[in-house]
Amino acid sequence: MKKLILLTLVSLTIFSCGDEVEFNTPAFQGDRANQLWRAEAFSASIDVNGFLTITGTNNVETVNLRMPTVTEGTFVVGDVNSIEAEYLDAFDTRFSTNNRPDESVSIYPELGEIVIDEIDLIGRTFTGTFRFLAFNASGLNSVGYTNGIFFRVPLISGEFQANPITCDDVQANADVARLAYEATFATDVEFISTTAYTAACSAYIDALNVQRNYCGDVDGTIQDILDVLGDCQINCDQATANRLEAEIQYNAATIGNYAVLCAQYQFYLQEQIQFCGDEDGSIQVEIDALDCADDDGDGVPNVFEDFNGDDDLTNDDIDGDGIANYLDADDDGDGVLTADEAVDADGNPIDTDGDGDVDYLDNDDDGDGLFSNFETGDTDGDGILNYLDNDDDEDTIPTLNENADPNADGNPVDAVDTDLDGVPDYLQA
Repeated sequence: MKKLILLTLVSLTIFSCGDEVEFNTPAFQGDRANQLWRAEAFSASIDVNGFLTITGTNNVETVNLRMPTVTEGTFVVGDVNSIEAEYLDAFDTRFSTNNRPDESVSIYPELGEIVIDEIDLIGRTFTGTFRFLAFNASGLNSVGYTNGIFFRVPLISGEFQANPITCDDVQANADVARLAYEATFATDVEFISTTAYTAACSAYIDALNVQRNYCGDVDGTIQDILDVLGDCQINCDQATANRLEAEIQYNAATIGNYAVLCAQYQFYLQEQIQFCGDEDGSIQVEIDALDCADDDGDGVPNVFEDFNGDDDLTNDDIDGDGIANYLDADDDGDGVLTADEAVDADGNPIDTDGDGDVDYLDNDDDGDGLFSNFETGDTDGDGILNYLDNDDDEDTIPTLNENADPNADGNPVDAVDTDLDGVPDYLQA
């Protein structure tokens, strides 16, 4: 039925021009300035990118109809460059639907269309209709065609693609790109990554441009989206939301994660300046006040080594060795470097003996009465070093109860050796 209607229209249009042409004869013609214009030669070609051009010429003038794909459907000209109707006159002056008219002629030129009604893959021909208004380079002169028909125009160059790209294809691709873009700032995203956002936004823009090239954008919807996407940078509100989340995490930081969360907070403060500005300088003041450092590299950030809380790191010296804690690699002077003291799975210091002092501030880590620096090795071979083992010889009697330090000075040099074998009781099972 579709073919019958088409052939009827072709026949009526041709006869209405006053020049008889059999409806089943290949043809390329149309009305120009209310006069029939007929091509004496016509052909179609497909380039390596799959773009289709249908050409008609009377050996003096030429009409080219270009489309970005070889599929049946309607292609609106004068909207995107990839869909074009072109007229070349006897002097080779080019009129194109991609040329914009001068405002003195028309601000809103009528959009034309190319309609491919039938592609005969076996006969390798194209049948359809066209109409358009094309302007010269200055936009001051135009040429228009109505009632255009191309009927069984043969393909003489190029090959049909097995799976030509369609408008539906590129629309689907654009939808996928949109979802990937929206995922970068979804409500469940902790931080909007500018890198991920920019990459996804750029990919979405590329997909939209392809969609526009294949589908057109008559109502301007795609262009509106492109305008909103702009230069693919996050906005001030998003940068501020990042900063606020980073600030919350920073304020809840512990020794184990402080360095990471402080650097993170600093990064998002700087991004807030980048995308929002800092007119009153308050954001920079916040950055300048941050101390993310660990000057002695002991795993305890400087801000956690101000034990008296007076914001002066220089007057805190737990072991009294004359070296301020923030510069002291062994804060408690127990011979065990602070960096080597026990920590939990999150990197926070622990209190092995439960006396209220974490190990890196406790010179008797296992609470056995002996200073940690005098407890080297693992006497009982249980995998727990003596300075962390409250039963060094694993005889079920705590070291504290084996007279390891009768004078209670923390040095086991006076430890009791009951059997006088040279090994003190606390190290002999």
